Amino acid sequence: MLPVERKMKIVEYVRKHRTATIVTLAREFGVHEATIRRDLMEIEQDGLLKRTHGGVIVEQWTHDEPSFSERSTHKLDQKERIGRQAASLVEDGDHIIIDSGTTTVHIARNLVYRSNITVVTNDINVAAELRDAAGVKVILTGGELYPSSYMLNGMFTDYVLQSLHASKAFIGTPALHPQHGLMHPEAALVPAKQGMIRAASEIIVVTDDSKIGKLSLHTVAPNSAIHMLITGKEASEETLQQFRESGITVHAV
Repeated sequence: MLPVERKMKIVEYVRKHRTATIVTLAREFGVHEATIRRDLMEIEQDGLLKRTHGGVIVEQWTHDEPSFSERSTHKLDQKERIGRQAASLVEDGDHIIIDSGTTTVHIARNLVYRSNITVVTNDINVAAELRDAAGVKVILTGGELYPSSYMLNGMFTDYVLQSLHASKAFIGTPALHPQHGLMHPEAALVPAKQGMIRAASEIIVVTDDSKIGKLSLHTVAPNSAIHMLITGKEASEETLQQFRESGITVHAV
């Protein structure tokens, strides 16, 4: 295979898998790792891919979130699986925070028949799922209502979160990058997520595979602040391995 052809196929491979290690590419194309390193250097100079420590990624940007109705049906089966797995981590007696989102609402649906649990949330949809749960105490943070998604946000939300401490916080996100961490396109929504992270002993990020590896404008928290990631089995194993190498426990369900 000519070098030009190999580099084209490397780009195709990484765009399909979103990320790849040098070892994987060397094995895939039957060449030495030093050859792959040279190829990646030239590919990066052409602006086609971004090199990382030990590999390469496709940089995908999230500039805004789709509407709530669009997000609620996107990757629905995967979100249901993530919700069940996340809920299984909640123990009786836990005080937990559930972030607003179309994935996090599935956590609440799996807590309805649990007992002696306190749930703090800034999402009216999450609270509504638990309205008939006799064993679950629900605390709404208050704040400005976002009618399109039933999320609460703003100064009152941030103030309440400053006064709380929980055992676990389940955080949703539109972008999670293996180098840059938890990210978000909307500056106004960052403080509440940061408040939830500060308020909890264990931080669990729940997000479907389409958000993995994406970049966005604002950093919410570095990967060092995350203890666990729950995503779908559809996520790239090579990308998930990078999170594991950062010390994050990963569940792909």
